[in-house]
Amino acid sequence: MSVLNALVLSRRPATAFVVIGLFWGCFAAYVPVIKAQLGVNDAVFGLLLLGSATGLVSSMWLAPRADRLFGRRGMQFGVLLLSLAWLLPGQITTPVIFAVAMGLVGLASGLLDVIMNARVSELEATHKRPLMNANHAMFSLAYAVAALMVGLTRSAGLPPFPVFAGLTAFCFMLIPFVQMNVSKVDAEDGYTGGYPLWPILLCGAIVLVAFMSEATVEAWSALHVERTLGGNAAEGALGPAMLGLTMAVGRFSGQVVAERLSEVKVVIVASIFSAFGAIIAAIAPGPMVAYLGFGVLGLGVSVIGPMGLALVGKLVAPHLRTEAISRTAVIGFSGFFVAPVAMGFASETFGLRIAFAGVALLLISAVPLAIAVSRQPVAPNLAGGMKPS
Repeated sequence: MSVLNALVLSRRPATAFVVIGLFWGCFAAYVPVIKAQLGVNDAVFGLLLLGSATGLVSSMWLAPRADRLFGRRGMQFGVLLLSLAWLLPGQITTPVIFAVAMGLVGLASGLLDVIMNARVSELEATHKRPLMNANHAMFSLAYAVAALMVGLTRSAGLPPFPVFAGLTAFCFMLIPFVQMNVSKVDAEDGYTGGYPLWPILLCGAIVLVAFMSEATVEAWSALHVERTLGGNAAEGALGPAMLGLTMAVGRFSGQVVAERLSEVKVVIVASIFSAFGAIIAAIAPGPMVAYLGFGVLGLGVSVIGPMGLALVGKLVAPHLRTEAISRTAVIGFSGFFVAPVAMGFASETFGLRIAFAGVALLLISAVPLAIAVSRQPVAPNLAGGMKPS
């Protein structure tokens, strides 16, 4: 019931999480088709995905301004922009234009990501309970549903554009449900704290590790199953779908765990657990074992990103929360775009098995980062008892 209650309390940002999950799940399952349309190798395709990073960096500066400008309609603007942006990549066959289109997707996705995570953090502060995992679980569930749907559309020979267009039409209908009132928060009288640089950097690095690992499986699992392990199109689409399903389970479970254990302890255990999943996927002899690896990785990595965002929301003063989450989110969400590039070069040079093994090392790096976060002081004007441990 705690999960259901959390979703009721945060139903408006949760709807925005669903929108982003649907589009990225669709894209991940269509990666083999889109890559074939472009006619490029792994390294070049990974480099083209870096175009999204340009838009993402822009969103770091634009999101707080858009949040102030649009106020309660901020998430509505983000859903509209993202839905329109995703109409482009699936129908482009020229690599350079594809990179530009992904830049627009990165801008829209980053902007909506920042605003909706800020809304969840505000609700956490209002209701005095964790809500991040439940909302991120909705992203994962929507991601998995979209990936499974694409498995059917690909098997039927349907190209990417009409599927993205159908999602755009559906998400347009969700726009009225993401309007949310926003309370303006000013600095408290006598506030003496400085800019929360270290909490942002450390929490951002934790989210970066999580989202880089997640993005690797999202963008390359279908290719790993189809090319390395000899699976067909439907089996390839099941790779990212397995990640999305297990991440949804992990995040719904994490919502319950977060109400009983500290974020830092959960991050440490989850990092080690998910690293084992990456190793299983790397050494898998066939698709079924690879699915097991993706599932273990998904269960573990699912809670790391939301915990990192929740931590920074607790460590900074309320009037700095949106900006701090914006900076932390951009550091983290850049992993969705840096990872495919790094994975592309690693795959081209060493093969996908070695590339997935590298993900295990990346996940382990979250352990010392979590320990460092536990030693950060809480903002001076926050009540005691909020320090992560």
